[in-house]
Amino acid sequence: MGAGHAFSESIAVRVEGLTLARGERLLIEALSFEARPGAFGEIRGGNGSGKTTLLRALAGFVRPRAGRIAFDGALEPALALHYVGHLNALKGAATVAEHIRYWAGLFGSAADAAQVVERVGLTRQEELPARVLSQGQARRLALARLLIAPRPVWLLDEPAAGLDTQGREVLATAIEAHCAAGGVTLAAVHEPLGPAPTFSLRLGA
Repeated sequence: MGAGHAFSESIAVRVEGLTLARGERLLIEALSFEARPGAFGEIRGGNGSGKTTLLRALAGFVRPRAGRIAFDGALEPALALHYVGHLNALKGAATVAEHIRYWAGLFGSAADAAQVVERVGLTRQEELPARVLSQGQARRLALARLLIAPRPVWLLDEPAAGLDTQGREVLATAIEAHCAAGGVTLAAVHEPLGPAPTFSLRLGA
């Protein structure tokens, strides 16, 4: 599942004085950091510390109470990033190949479905509906969207959840290749994903 795409447009993620809340509860206050091209940042913290909220704010789904999020580069943020949440968001009746083709159309990509399926190790399951996949296979399919349309920023919420040893190796290889190509990966994690992080953020400390 290597990305292997060198990005012609380098993008840095800059966060300045970010404050996020859920209702009246303050989750993150005055957070600042920078993720330059090639960076892999781990986001750590206990349940309810704001890891998912931070990723959703970076993706543009949550409005900050204060502060600034900037993607330094010519691309619009919506075209610069992939967001994969902790839920797989699969359609149970759709096959593995149908998911790949749907995402290719959604992202405006000419990616070959069979090649993407092979890269995530689901060739034998290509014509199976998502509802019969194991937990690990379903997570691999959800992560396959990262490979369909190369985008420089990956925002991943517990990406290794449900993965077996082989799946974790596939994910680690993908992150290493993505960052080596100049991409940025920011991942909420409970335990190391494999690649050495460029930096770590600990929330709720």
